[in-house]
Amino acid sequence: MINLVNKHKNIITLISGVLILSAFIFAYFGFKDISDILLIIATILASIPILIKAIQSTVMKQFSIELLVIIAVIGALYIKEYTESSVVTFLFMFGAYLEAKTLKKMRNALKKLTNLSPKTADVIKDGHVVTRLVDEVIVDDLIVGKTGSIIPVDGIVSKGFASVNESSITGESMPVGKKIDEMVYSGTLIEDGYIEIRALKVGRDTTFSKMIELIEEAQESKSKTQKFLDKFAQIYTPVVVLLSIIVLLWTRDLHLSITFLVVACPGALVIGAPVSTVAGISNGASSGILIKGGEAMQNFAHIDALVVDKTGTLTVGRPVVVHTKNYGFNENDWLYYAASAESVSEHHLGKAIVKYAAQKDIVLSKEHHNAEIIKGGGIKVLVDDKLVVIGTHELLVKQNILVDPNVIDDLRTEEEKGYTTVLTSIDSKVVGLIAIADEIKKEAKNALNGLKALGIKKVVMLTGDQERVALNVGRSVDVDEIHAGLKPEDKVEHIKSLIKEGYKVAMIGDGLNDAPALATANLGIAMGIAGVEVSTEVADVVLMSDNLLQLIHAYKLAKKTNANMKQNTLIAVLTVVILLSGVLFKLVNLGSGMLIHELSVLVVILNAMRLLKFKS
Repeated sequence: MINLVNKHKNIITLISGVLILSAFIFAYFGFKDISDILLIIATILASIPILIKAIQSTVMKQFSIELLVIIAVIGALYIKEYTESSVVTFLFMFGAYLEAKTLKKMRNALKKLTNLSPKTADVIKDGHVVTRLVDEVIVDDLIVGKTGSIIPVDGIVSKGFASVNESSITGESMPVGKKIDEMVYSGTLIEDGYIEIRALKVGRDTTFSKMIELIEEAQESKSKTQKFLDKFAQIYTPVVVLLSIIVLLWTRDLHLSITFLVVACPGALVIGAPVSTVAGISNGASSGILIKGGEAMQNFAHIDALVVDKTGTLTVGRPVVVHTKNYGFNENDWLYYAASAESVSEHHLGKAIVKYAAQKDIVLSKEHHNAEIIKGGGIKVLVDDKLVVIGTHELLVKQNILVDPNVIDDLRTEEEKGYTTVLTSIDSKVVGLIAIADEIKKEAKNALNGLKALGIKKVVMLTGDQERVALNVGRSVDVDEIHAGLKPEDKVEHIKSLIKEGYKVAMIGDGLNDAPALATANLGIAMGIAGVEVSTEVADVVLMSDNLLQLIHAYKLAKKTNANMKQNTLIAVLTVVILLSGVLFKLVNLGSGMLIHELSVLVVILNAMRLLKFKS
């Protein structure tokens, strides 16, 4: 019975409206008895779903708005105010219909994203392409991606080239070229080309699925304001009932008391904060920004200090060889040995050297033996029976390799420029110096200065890198404080210190190594697609793009959402105050009071919907 009523609420509302209209027509032609009967039927019909919800709330020991309406309707029927009883129930039901319709529009951002989740995948099996349900795809399956298709898995391109639109994840509308050995992600669109993808993550493990899950959870998460208003409503509702009884006892006017009861309903007050939160989160999701709920949104709006990691946050995170210096050898000759040795290493500096050699078309040796990776120092390996040692000055000294004073001078000059330097020796003779730098993101300086203009009082860089490199990066992007050579636990202590000074601190990082600092800050911000993994543990906000300018939009959005929440609360409170004053001075009746009440609910929803179109 309850399910049937809930299913047909809109039909009940429509019939109730038709009955009221018919009643007015009969009354106009003098058939008052028929008019009254139709109004009573309309009241009873529209009251059924309201009564069901009131009973359900009461069983859960909650004082709901529906309970206030039912009490008012019973009172109106008792004093034979059939017009007002029917109009109140109809307006309440019609208002609920409009609320549901507008709220549905607000969730379109999430719906558009979920619609991008593919249902099938073209899998290569035994040389043939077969179509399978996405749930049936397993890790290591080979997936075909063609022009116009949505990628169904997270994987690595094993064949072909394609332009992929990743806006569903990063918010960036420009397509990205994807070639062999590059990552592609579920939910992204192939605009042009053909690729074969080796599946690495499938089903609920994909970045896209986790992102959708985070957004859904976020839309259910409440802000501090909303939690307060929920508690307030639980106290407010019984207080309103008590006040309406006092009004009745004071004035002996049941009609006035019932009207007081209806217009004091805190509908707009209760719904104002959550609709703002949902709208803000939806806007963020469509822009590649995941904000994990109302509390994170509210905390973000009050941040006044930003702590940033260096590598991958302020810098691109892909070190490149800036230049080299030769000592008695031709560059290509010694670089052949250096890159061949580094080809066995997974270190990011080693990869930069190998890439630099590839750009010079140097074919590397595969004859390397007895490789020894010295942590924090470098690598020692036999290449073509020659002992190659690559690393820091300190490493070469420990290996009893003589370093000429002129080489040391060159080393210091490069380090003063902010470069990371690597020395190469062959059979205990220094043959070359490699200067490596991690490119600073082009937008980093503008992004940080933009945040300062919006209210960030201090920007602090915390990095594990050496001091000279950190100073070079930090000064280039106008960071206020720079702390280098830090371990993860040192970063945590610096953040705690800022919080003790009274700052509301946000920490932004790009990897799991930043997790302790992200968890310590008032707000943790993870950066890049890998940030989804971090966010499931500690981060409150994820910027899916690696572009720091996205942080400006996120910060503005948080402030705008918080302001919108305050506006909605003010609208709701003022509406109740004005209506109650109108009732006490007998300027507002039951029907007009309910109409204004429902209009106030719609006003706060429409005000919140403005956030969906917000652009910074």
